[in-house]
Amino acid sequence: MAKALEDKLNDCVVIGGGPAGLTAAIYLARYHLSVTVFHDDSSRASIIPMSHNHAGFPGGISGTELLARMTAQAQLYGAAIRRRKITTLQKIGNGFVAEFENGSIRSRAVLLATGVVNRRPAMPQATHDEAVARGLLRYCPVCDGFEVTDKPVGIIGTGTKGFKEAVFLRSYTKDLTLISPEDVHDLSEVEMSSLAHLGIRVEVGPIASTNLDNDMIRVTTPTETYAFASIYPALGSDICSHLALQIGARVSDEGCITVDGHQRTTVPGFYAAGDVVAGLDQISHAMGQAGVAATTIRNDLGDQAPLVRC
Repeated sequence: MAKALEDKLNDCVVIGGGPAGLTAAIYLARYHLSVTVFHDDSSRASIIPMSHNHAGFPGGISGTELLARMTAQAQLYGAAIRRRKITTLQKIGNGFVAEFENGSIRSRAVLLATGVVNRRPAMPQATHDEAVARGLLRYCPVCDGFEVTDKPVGIIGTGTKGFKEAVFLRSYTKDLTLISPEDVHDLSEVEMSSLAHLGIRVEVGPIASTNLDNDMIRVTTPTETYAFASIYPALGSDICSHLALQIGARVSDEGCITVDGHQRTTVPGFYAAGDVVAGLDQISHAMGQAGVAATTIRNDLGDQAPLVRC
């Protein structure tokens, strides 16, 4: 069945409803541009139980509350928010057509802010979600390493990624154990020596079981059971840049979208911001990129035709 094409031509369609996408929507709407945000409730920010390093909230703010506030602010200025997953993106002439289930929408510009998906450790979904909600499983030591100061911490990972995560966390606590997700560690002799020098234990996995116990998370390996205040998976992430690939935008070997200093991709009229672009994977950084992208979109559209109030 053919998808219904909406009549309205938007100035910009924003794909992604996390901090980057919503910040851009606020800017674009305040520039008096027509903007529609599409999202599928998959922003990583939504699973943050409490962020303590987001400026302006000394008592912390949960990811869901932050997104709700940003959504309300974008809507206040006229941005449309739609819970629909964009499945296909096409560039047609000087504009774009974005398709979703049973419909499509046209726009002069597109901002992609679809982020990344963390690779999760092997454990039941319910256990994973509860552990994240309780701060027993954490994905961002830059965000919340402070919260594990002087506590026993486990890192699930190996190779250079696991090594770097363990070394980074060593500035917060001396009680660290690096556990491989498989039955062997892929660490170089230099990395093993460095870990030993720093007093970081190295344990061969895989993890046989994971249990939540009051304020601790217990993991059992083939040789021992550990109790940690938190576990950090160092397993990498998958970049959600498939829509960029559909229209031929350049991406890195890892899949991050290539942009210039103003968040323009290699496809005219197509922009990207947030974690889908190589960067710090921080809310503040994503919001900063979004402000730059939105202003660039406004100015680029103005270059095509003067933006005037009637």
